[in-house]
Amino acid sequence: MNTILVSLNSKFIHSNLAIRYLSRYVADVGNVDIHEFTINQSPDYIAAEIYKLSPEVVGFSTYIWNLKETLKVCEILKIVKPEIKILLGGPEVSYDGDEILKDIPYIDYIIYGEGEETFKEFLNAIKDDKDLNHIKGLIYRDGDTVIRNQERGLIKDLNTIPSPYDSFGDEYENKIVYYEASRGCPFNCQYCLSSTLKGVRVFDIDRVKNDLTTFIEGKAKQVKFVDRTFNANKDYALEIMAFIKEKQPDHINFHFEITAHLIDDEFLDFLKDVKEGLFQFEIGVQSTNDNTIDAIDRKTDFDKLSEVTKRIKSYKNIHQHLDLIAGLPYEGYESFINSFNDVYNLKPEKLQLGFLKLLKGSGLRLAKDKYGYKYIDEPPYEVLQSNYISYGELLKLKGIEDLVEKYYNEGYFEHTLNYIIKNHYKSAFEFYEDLYKFWDFNQYHMVSHSRIGLYDILVDFINLRKFVDSLYITQILKFDFTLNNKNTKLKLGYEENDEYKGRLNIHELLRNEKILSEYLSQYKELPTKKLINKVVVERFEMNILKAISDEYVIEDGVKETFILFEYKNGRITRGNAFDITEIVREMI
Repeated sequence: MNTILVSLNSKFIHSNLAIRYLSRYVADVGNVDIHEFTINQSPDYIAAEIYKLSPEVVGFSTYIWNLKETLKVCEILKIVKPEIKILLGGPEVSYDGDEILKDIPYIDYIIYGEGEETFKEFLNAIKDDKDLNHIKGLIYRDGDTVIRNQERGLIKDLNTIPSPYDSFGDEYENKIVYYEASRGCPFNCQYCLSSTLKGVRVFDIDRVKNDLTTFIEGKAKQVKFVDRTFNANKDYALEIMAFIKEKQPDHINFHFEITAHLIDDEFLDFLKDVKEGLFQFEIGVQSTNDNTIDAIDRKTDFDKLSEVTKRIKSYKNIHQHLDLIAGLPYEGYESFINSFNDVYNLKPEKLQLGFLKLLKGSGLRLAKDKYGYKYIDEPPYEVLQSNYISYGELLKLKGIEDLVEKYYNEGYFEHTLNYIIKNHYKSAFEFYEDLYKFWDFNQYHMVSHSRIGLYDILVDFINLRKFVDSLYITQILKFDFTLNNKNTKLKLGYEENDEYKGRLNIHELLRNEKILSEYLSQYKELPTKKLINKVVVERFEMNILKAISDEYVIEDGVKETFILFEYKNGRITRGNAFDITEIVREMI
């Protein structure tokens, strides 16, 4: 029986873990190929490609981001090939699969819960034309009746599941690979589906190491661990990370979801000398309102979390992504402002603002009436308003989230934002709220913007607000701009004194012995005509590097400085901006 498994991923660079597990688990039953598409491809195209494969059974992996598109593909397939058997599985159909079968006639079967054992028994039964009533975890039709079989227990020994990644060629080169070393979560957060599964099960450590070696040799771009709490077992987590650390790959990074308050001094000491960029941490804060934390049954310690994230940041080697969720119980607009400022002040590399989704089967969805939640009952089930926050306030937060993503999370405006917030606003949120008013008034949300365009908009905002120190602000913005945009000019809204450029011979400067020995020693043997493509010299109306190192305190009076920027692959190398004022003055 020709059976295939299909996933509609959110992006081309993503890969689906679930269908790989299923395909490998049933290898002794028969060959089941996997086929991956994206939600950006049309349902007509996807259905056509599946049709050409002449499958008798098609299984789809469903999530909130792909259910609509998946159902459209299924509908097309059933119209053109009525005899085809269509099976759905995944978190988006596990809770109310019997209702889905009652409402959607072109779906034949649904697997709910963990799918490996159920899928194998299903294939054997279909192949031998046997009854399906004994298969736990399966929902199916018997005539006009929808039958939901008994729930299947969790697989006790995960190592009975063959690795989905034990060999591949260049299939995953430069792609994001999803991976898990464990299943389950020790916590019971009421917005999360993991709260419906009890306990944590882990894969054998040697198996994990073999898989990681495969990813490294396969030149994957990123391995994204989907473990709900990667460091639930400290020793297990450290052994995995130590293995990666010892391998020292230079083309890949590893993303982990961790719980910061579980990290102790031993864990922190281990992280000190990890190669920069090798690890990336996602840390869920969600809220700093104690009533909210209690309502969602989340176990956390924000003081300990703050201490841990600050220490990790001091190492300057690991990107930290801290998450907040808007719309949680007891978290009104003013409360969310406090949570935002608490997390923003930790200065994570990324601050990710999410909006509450009432997932099927989650505790908050079951308690929706208690909290007055209003939402549309279709993916992604995002909350529109509640007893604590209005629709208008959530819309405002969405606008602010967009600005945080554009201006903060990429790091291209770091020093400018730090200076403006410190010197002109009571809090970070007050700044983003003000910037949002400006953004919304000018309807900038109506069109897309390039990175250069974002700088131009910020210059307009600075000039409109008429800050008394706008000269300093624009000079810091010029510094941020030059850090991240080689050979491009920023329009500051006034004429700069650039006459030095006519008197400064850049070729002569790059032959200066002090420049080469103190700042560019790695390029000593490189011809000047090639070196010139790696550097830029800019003049500033202030001692810019000192202001940054002094946490954005500006010395009285204007002090002209010249900065040498060294670039690598079009962007400045971390930390390589040098004050060469004295050398330039001697030359001009």
